[in-house]
Amino acid sequence: MTGLSAFPAAGRFHRGNIHTHSDRSDGVLSPQAVCRHYEEAGYDFLCLSDHFLERFGFPVTDTTPYRSNRMTTIFGAEIHAPENSHGEIWHLLACGLPLDFAPLGPDEDAVALATRAVAAGAFLGIAHPQWSSLTIEDGRQMAGIAHAVEIWNTGCDVECARGDGRMLLDALLNEGHRLTGYAADDAHFTLSDHNGGWMMVKAEANEPEALLAAMKAGAYYSSQGPAIVDLVVVADQLEITSSPVVTISLVGRGSRADCVTGRQLTRTTLPLDRFAGHWCRVVVTDAAGHRAWSNPIWL
Repeated sequence: MTGLSAFPAAGRFHRGNIHTHSDRSDGVLSPQAVCRHYEEAGYDFLCLSDHFLERFGFPVTDTTPYRSNRMTTIFGAEIHAPENSHGEIWHLLACGLPLDFAPLGPDEDAVALATRAVAAGAFLGIAHPQWSSLTIEDGRQMAGIAHAVEIWNTGCDVECARGDGRMLLDALLNEGHRLTGYAADDAHFTLSDHNGGWMMVKAEANEPEALLAAMKAGAYYSSQGPAIVDLVVVADQLEITSSPVVTISLVGRGSRADCVTGRQLTRTTLPLDRFAGHWCRVVVTDAAGHRAWSNPIWL
């Protein structure tokens, strides 16, 4: 039951953004300035994920100098290779790469590159699927390799109202692929494309190795503001505890869904019988329209 694993796990929740850019690729701020921004915004960790392309020198930026007692960093990159169903390059988020990760080989396709990134230790996400207009066939190519789908991308939402990737995640879950879903900014700092979506990762230490292990295990939820405090299964029902919200929903295969609405909801119980044998995930929405999403719960 991946979506439940974060809550009984040891440690605390750490807030982080794993998709963002600096002037090492097509962002406008230096790596130091990007790290400083997220530290000052109260984040616990950051992955600077510049575009791993030849024209930028295939960067995996060493952000060690910008770590502090407050915030750590994870090395990574947004990696690219030919080609998706639209004949465009793939965008894959590789969080946890070694600094000496080799450039794209002359005959390396996206599946081979993704496989190599995971073997090197990365948490691999299918980046901004709605922005890329990825099809279910695209998703299937990566479903056996990737850990997660990027279900929220702040920059894509601001730039072209294509920030939501949940449809691809749900379509792959319906086929039995056990992926998780994370939110991120994809900030370039050319627009108000930052601090709009993040991961809350449950780990015993705010250190790269502990955070990556928790992410790969699905021990996180994602948010634009609300907190999911606890999820507990009791007698075929799911007890959901959150910060004050107006809607608590449970969604699953096909059109399966259930919800409770109110003015200051912090706790509710929803039956799981409609989702038995499949999956479900929790979505909470606050009065400002901001959401938090659990990872899928397999029943």
